[in-house]
Amino acid sequence: MMKPELPKLLLSVVGLFVCSNGNTQPVLAELNGPYLGQEPPGLTPKVFAPGLVSTPDWGDAMHFAPDKEVLYVSRWRVNNGQRETASVTFKRIAEGWQKIVTDQTGRAAYYSPDGQAVFYGKQYKTRTPSGWSDMKKLGSAFDDIPMMGLKMSLRGTLVLDEFTRDGSGVLRYSKWAKGEWQAPQAFSKAINTGKWNAHPFIAPDESYVMWDGEREQGFGSSDLYISFRQRDGSWGEAINLGERINTAAEEGGPQVTPDGKYLFFNRMVKSEGEASKAQSDLFWVDAKIIDDLRPVY
Repeated sequence: MMKPELPKLLLSVVGLFVCSNGNTQPVLAELNGPYLGQEPPGLTPKVFAPGLVSTPDWGDAMHFAPDKEVLYVSRWRVNNGQRETASVTFKRIAEGWQKIVTDQTGRAAYYSPDGQAVFYGKQYKTRTPSGWSDMKKLGSAFDDIPMMGLKMSLRGTLVLDEFTRDGSGVLRYSKWAKGEWQAPQAFSKAINTGKWNAHPFIAPDESYVMWDGEREQGFGSSDLYISFRQRDGSWGEAINLGERINTAAEEGGPQVTPDGKYLFFNRMVKSEGEASKAQSDLFWVDAKIIDDLRPVY
C-alpha cells in the first residue's frame, strides 16, 4: 500500500464519495480551468480565490486531491465565544467548478500523494479493488500525541506535529516498515528549535520538509521554514523562507500542490480599515521560491 512504485489514482470518484452527503450548489461556469480558474501567482504571494475560498468571516485551510480536480476547504471561526467549524468542497467538472457544502465539520480528509490512502486525524482508510477499506488506526504509538497536522511522502513516511499550549511540541516522522508505521521519532535540532513547530509538509520525494515555527531571528510571529535533505541523508539547518513569504503577521500551514507548481500557506490578516481580530487567509505563490533556496551540491 505504501510503496512508492504504486501508480497514482485519479480521484474524481473519490471526490464524489467524500461529497455524497453534501449540498450541491450551481456550477460556477466563470471559473474555468485548474485551481478554480484563478490567475496563477508569481513570486509575490497573493490571496487565493478571495471571497470564494478565502473569506473574511472564516479562517480557512485547504487540501487538493492528488489529481487537483477536488479542493477540500476546512473553515473555523469564533462566534459569540463559541468555536464553529464548517467544510466546503469544490469539484471540477466539464462546465467549470461546483461548490458542495458538506455535512462534515472539523478538518477535511487528507489524501496521500498517490491517492491510495485517506487520513482522518489518527485514523485512515486504504484503497481496495472494490473501494475503501474499513477505518484503521495509525497505531498505539500515536495515541498519546496531541496531533494537529499530518502529511505523507510517496515512500510512506508520515510527518506530524504535537500540540502543546506552551509551544514546546516537536515535529516527528514515522516510516512505513513491516506492514505498519513505526513509532514516531523526533526530528533533529536542525528542525526542532525555537518554539511552536507545527503543520509539517514533506515533499513527495522526501527532498525537503517545511513547517511553521517561531524563532528569535524570525520576522514576527510564526514564520515558514524549510529543511533540505543532505547528501548523507540527514536534514539540513532550517532556512527561513524570507521576506517574500514571511511578515510580522503569523504564517503557517505550508503545502505544495500535487503538481509541484505552487506553495500554499495561511497568513493571519485583518480586514482593511477594521479593528476586528486577525483572521486566517489562504495565500499562494510560485513554488520556484523553494528552488531558489535549494542548496547546490
